[in-house]
Amino acid sequence: MRAAPYWLSVPAFLLYGVLMAVPLAMTCLLSLDRFSATEGIVPAYSLANYAAVLADPYYQQIYLRTLWIALVTTVASLLIGTPEAWIISRLQPRWRGICLLAVLGPLLISVVVRTLGWTILLAREGLLNQALLGVGLVSRPVELLYTQTGIVIALVHVLVPFMVIAVWTALQRLDPAGEMAALSLGASKAAVFFRIVLPQIVPGVLSGSLIVFSLAASAFATPALIGGRRLKVAATAIYDEYLFTLDWPTGAALAILLLAGVLAIVALWGRFLERRDRMRG
Repeated sequence: MRAAPYWLSVPAFLLYGVLMAVPLAMTCLLSLDRFSATEGIVPAYSLANYAAVLADPYYQQIYLRTLWIALVTTVASLLIGTPEAWIISRLQPRWRGICLLAVLGPLLISVVVRTLGWTILLAREGLLNQALLGVGLVSRPVELLYTQTGIVIALVHVLVPFMVIAVWTALQRLDPAGEMAALSLGASKAAVFFRIVLPQIVPGVLSGSLIVFSLAASAFATPALIGGRRLKVAATAIYDEYLFTLDWPTGAALAILLLAGVLAIVALWGRFLERRDRMRG
């Protein structure tokens, strides 16, 4: 009977192995091959592709841009999603459900459709520039499409719901008696949030930040549509290597390096959370 849970989980592990482990292993092996314009993919089993990618300033710039966009998106989502989840949790049940539906509803729409909507809003003749020109805040259209700023704006809209979900989950475990006691002793609502609520929901904030960072670093559709052909990130560079230059080994090496970078940051983040929990203990 003790082994029953393990046997019941075997189908899930098999499915994971087929859908994730096998393609990942094949990608790792492909990244060790060599590409020839005349011969195609040539088995080589060397790290030459990794060395070439890491030494190339072009790819270095792409990875730094990807990291920067992911970091800015994470910070912006944190600043928007954390207070948003806290405010929603304080609403009456009816309004809380409506607001949660408004926040999480975009997840039901394809990310491609949402990004295409942002291309209309951020264009030189788009609604956002027309509004800014109409109220006199700018004298000429602001360049938002095909820029890192435009990519961040669209990614924040796509990923904020994940931050709200993580923080909302942490807020459900809070005891409202602590907040009521602080308010009865004369503390302001801002002091209650920053000194009582926020320290207790830090795990949810950090978990949401990790989810947003991982999704932003590996995003493809939004950077491809908002950034265009010239403003590349890691995911669009991998796409180009596979479908345009047909250099599959280099594309596989780029994918493995992106995965390794994200996993390294996730591991460091996990170590930080563990150390924080030990210090609190």
